[in-house]
Amino acid sequence: MGRAERVVLAYSGGVDTTVCIPYLKNEFGVKEVITLAADLGQGEELGPIQEKALAAGVMESLVEDLTETFITDYAFPAIQANALYENRYPLSTALARPLIAKALVAAAEKYGADAVAHGCTGKGNDQVRFDVAIAGLNPNLKVLAPAREWGMSREEAIAYGEKFGLTFPVKKSSPYSIDRNLLGRSVEAGILENPWTEPPEEVYALTKAIKDTPDEPEYIEINFEAGIPVGLNGNSLDPVELITQLNTLAGTHGIGRLDMIENRLVGIKSREIYETPALLVLIAAHRDLESLTLNANVTQYKRGIEQTYSELVYNGLWFSPLKAALDAFIQQTQARVAGTIRLKLFKGNATIVGRTSPNALYTEELATYGADDKFDHKAAEGFIYVWGLPTRIWSEKLR
Repeated sequence: MGRAERVVLAYSGGVDTTVCIPYLKNEFGVKEVITLAADLGQGEELGPIQEKALAAGVMESLVEDLTETFITDYAFPAIQANALYENRYPLSTALARPLIAKALVAAAEKYGADAVAHGCTGKGNDQVRFDVAIAGLNPNLKVLAPAREWGMSREEAIAYGEKFGLTFPVKKSSPYSIDRNLLGRSVEAGILENPWTEPPEEVYALTKAIKDTPDEPEYIEINFEAGIPVGLNGNSLDPVELITQLNTLAGTHGIGRLDMIENRLVGIKSREIYETPALLVLIAAHRDLESLTLNANVTQYKRGIEQTYSELVYNGLWFSPLKAALDAFIQQTQARVAGTIRLKLFKGNATIVGRTSPNALYTEELATYGADDKFDHKAAEGFIYVWGLPTRIWSEKLR
């Protein structure tokens, strides 16, 4: 790999990405570093992060508010796909990576950089997501990953940074590795690395413990149009506000916690804690609305598509031909997925208790066992004979 002159670095303000700045210059021979901090609704003030990068000697410190795009172009398509990796994890962290990669590539092209960089280690999924997404968007850009190569402990990384004038405020270090955005939080490391250990309450921030949740259920209604959530309790909301309000509502009732052993792409298992209140509620509601508005064979076939879709996103293949093809299929199915889902939030559960749609395929006159029954019961006998004919012939040939 040739030497890079100008690099755009994905920047979080943490120790690793801050140390990447002098490391890129002194070990990789990079002349100019531009940092890019992405606001994905993590609730953190990014102004100080911008100043921190400038103090570390970067050519330019960029901050981009990508929150609305994150929801409309990444979260909402995942909801339409009912995307749950290993049928559990709603991809809250994974969905952010292709968006950050896209912003890195755009910045590199704008500022004439010949490489982009990130602070991912060689053990996680994010390195794959960044590297592959960048290659899918601009295969001519080099990708540099200092933390994958330097082999330093956290203490050694801090000492390296201090050699070049960087300062790291003394604070109580969290034993956990935490990633947060508007869709939720992921927590790992520390005592969580023992899968037998119950997660202490301190690891949670978006959801209440069941003992602290309200003693009365709360009913909410979510409105969908073309498979996209557009309103809550009869109020039309913009995408960011809808997710924000639903996170609070569901989190107050202890909804949205996941504790799972996850199969990482790099071949190891990891223990992950997730908090994704709004996302889990929205996927459950959307899937139920599909059961009301889609034909049986479409619904059943789409389940396999959803699994493949989830694996592609988790494995960093957002910008891939198969993902684009699945997007087209999913969008085709969503035109009539409109209506309202009613849920009861109570003690950690979001239970669907009602659904209605102008496009409902449910017909009460056919489903009822009452006096209004319009189903032709006599037709069933002939149907059953034809349907069972292959089984009858098979059985006769065995005798």
